[in-house]
Amino acid sequence: MRVESLSSTLSSSLIFGAKKLDGSRPSATFRFRRVPISCAVRFRPCIDIHKGKVKQIVGSTLSDSKEDGPALVTNFESDKSAGEYAKMYKEDGLTGGHVIMLGADPLSRAAAIEALHAYPGGLQVGGGINSDNSLQYIEEGASHVIVTSYVFNNGQMDLERLKDLVRVVGKERLVLDLSCRKREGKYAIVTDRWQKFSDVYLDKKILDFLAKYADEFLVHGVDVEGKKLGIDEELVELLGKHSPIPVTYAGGVTVMADLERIKVAGLGHVDVTVGSALDVFGGNLPYKEVVAWHTQQEALTV
Repeated sequence: MRVESLSSTLSSSLIFGAKKLDGSRPSATFRFRRVPISCAVRFRPCIDIHKGKVKQIVGSTLSDSKEDGPALVTNFESDKSAGEYAKMYKEDGLTGGHVIMLGADPLSRAAAIEALHAYPGGLQVGGGINSDNSLQYIEEGASHVIVTSYVFNNGQMDLERLKDLVRVVGKERLVLDLSCRKREGKYAIVTDRWQKFSDVYLDKKILDFLAKYADEFLVHGVDVEGKKLGIDEELVELLGKHSPIPVTYAGGVTVMADLERIKVAGLGHVDVTVGSALDVFGGNLPYKEVVAWHTQQEALTV
């Protein structure tokens, strides 16, 4: 069943959301790390993979075609493998990082699995995830799978697909990517490499509704992502005020002060991902300084 309107989706969900799902749960040899909602602001590392290589790309320039055109803007391409980045994050004690496949090609999938094997239970994976392949990534070592376009399909929320995912991998292993762009003064969820606007807008009602089906949210501020122009503070404020489950913001972080801005704007509830600005991805922001900041935030909870 495709949800034709948000209002009907919310009303029909009340019955389903109150029931306990009896679907199968994946078994795994590792213990995955769940991030509590009460935690201090944390740095979540990332590994973006494009055609098998670790890259930093301005996401809004990606296209749906098999061959990316001249409009594709690549900020950085690493000579290190995805597995090497995963090992670095493991050594630095960073959990809940995101491995994102910017394309469903075999090279990107192999690189993602290499990262998962290097850090079992410490990374989440997204990019082309659906109910058929999601469990495979959990079995390869992902703590969670990250999903957008499969659920927000053809501009609308497909509730049946969302339910199927929960039945297959469980709510506790599902991250919904609610990356968004501003349209007519509101934040609309975008899909298909951030090229297509959905009819779902981020607000308290939709965040409360989707929290019934997911363990976390991941939200890229697409209008600023990869451009090192500063954060979307209004979006961070919305997430900090209204998200009832752990949420990570990505987009526009350039200097250390941006981390503190996210901490303040997000009321201490919004984690942060940094990509192109980091020196390990060709930027000027020292990775080690960000890790040190992360360690300080964790110490605040002791």
